[in-house]
Amino acid sequence: MSLHHTTAQAAPSGSVPEVLAARRGLSIAVVLTGVFVSSLDLFIVNIAFPELARSFPDSSLGDLSWVLSAYAIAFAALLMPAGSWADRSGRKRAFIAGFVLFTAASAACAFAPSLGALVAARIAQAVGGALMMPSSLGLMLPLFPAEKRGAAVGLWAAMGGAAAAAGPPVGGLLVQADWRWVFLVNLPLGLVAVLVAWRVLPEIRDSSRSAPDVTGALVLAAAIAAVVAAIVQGEAWGWDSVRVLALAGTGAVGLAYSVRRILRHPSPVVEPAVLRIRSVAFGDLATLLFFSGFGAMILGSTLFLTQVWGHSVLRAGMEIAPGPLMAAVCAVPGGILASRYGARWIGFAGSVLFAVGGVWWAAATAVGPDYASAFLPAGIVAGIGSGLVLPSLSGAATLPLPPERFATGTALMSMCRQVGLALGVAVVAAVLGARPGLAEFHTTWLFMAGCGLAGGLAMLLIGTDRGPALAPAPAPARP
Repeated sequence: MSLHHTTAQAAPSGSVPEVLAARRGLSIAVVLTGVFVSSLDLFIVNIAFPELARSFPDSSLGDLSWVLSAYAIAFAALLMPAGSWADRSGRKRAFIAGFVLFTAASAACAFAPSLGALVAARIAQAVGGALMMPSSLGLMLPLFPAEKRGAAVGLWAAMGGAAAAAGPPVGGLLVQADWRWVFLVNLPLGLVAVLVAWRVLPEIRDSSRSAPDVTGALVLAAAIAAVVAAIVQGEAWGWDSVRVLALAGTGAVGLAYSVRRILRHPSPVVEPAVLRIRSVAFGDLATLLFFSGFGAMILGSTLFLTQVWGHSVLRAGMEIAPGPLMAAVCAVPGGILASRYGARWIGFAGSVLFAVGGVWWAAATAVGPDYASAFLPAGIVAGIGSGLVLPSLSGAATLPLPPERFATGTALMSMCRQVGLALGVAVVAAVLGARPGLAEFHTTWLFMAGCGLAGGLAMLLIGTDRGPALAPAPAPARP
């Protein structure tokens, strides 16, 4: 199946340039708000986890972990079907529907009367996030000319870095009042953003494709859910337990069936032609590898500061923030550099810096606190590296695609990111065990460095293949 360009919905004659010129800034702002809110939730809820244990004292640690696990599993599972649906049915529709659901689910989380209700609301949040994330970059890229899309990807990636920087300190402050404020903070942003999005976002869709493969989408979602559940719960349930082995086996069979169906269905959830593009394939592989190290860094650094150095959650959040802040600052320049010199080289350089940060932590940290010379410099170096890597990964996995496949490409990359994060967290949990010491944390930092380097090597394999030439963006319709 070829990746041809189609314009699904034409705008009124002569109105598109004026509409885009007048609304482009607001459109970009509202899309970035959605990225920030959904990304912030990934980091801020982790900080609130200890407070959840106090609110639900009758629940076991395993039961409480589903507040995090249920979101991760549902989010990863639904990204690909959501991205495919957004490309077909309209990215504006998918983005707004996702934002509405995410905001409503945030309110349900805040007022959840029981742990079960909270977990159910988190699943609803994940559905909303899965609709928002692929459609966000798919809406944003057509607002930029082709030569400036590298900067657009950098801006999109910068919001994730800003959320990672803001999450720990903001979460630490909010939980001082009540963990429910971690979710309530989404409500005003969500309500305003939805109203603005309804007014200003252009609708972009590809109506030329045949009816979607609903069965294939459901099977793929179930298979990804089973794989991620096995990874997330492996340490708690036991890697050789019947439940984990059953989930892993179910996921493997489901993925094998999905591949077969993708190759045979006339309108599959993932087009084979997308995966044949070298940049997309190796960009997604690099995403999985790098985010395994990134997940190890986020969890490992939080536990190290609170358990080994004995710092409070609020202080640890403030101490972690400079690294993600540097990632946010460097992401836009990183996107521009990747567009000019190639994602493979900028991504590789960033991966090396990220790995240097991990090695620095492994070599310099000790039982005695030494934040200024041991922890902070390594965090800043890793943050700069992340700022170069993130837009390179996003650009490699999406920019070679024609505009009507941007949401699908973003969904595939985001799915690899979520699986990588789950792998990294699972490895760290296995390495640290119940009573982690300094040696176990040093092993965690070396794992982080190894994953970073592996991701960088995968970036080098991208080569010079840029896939099909970018066609002009689909003509947006008047909202």
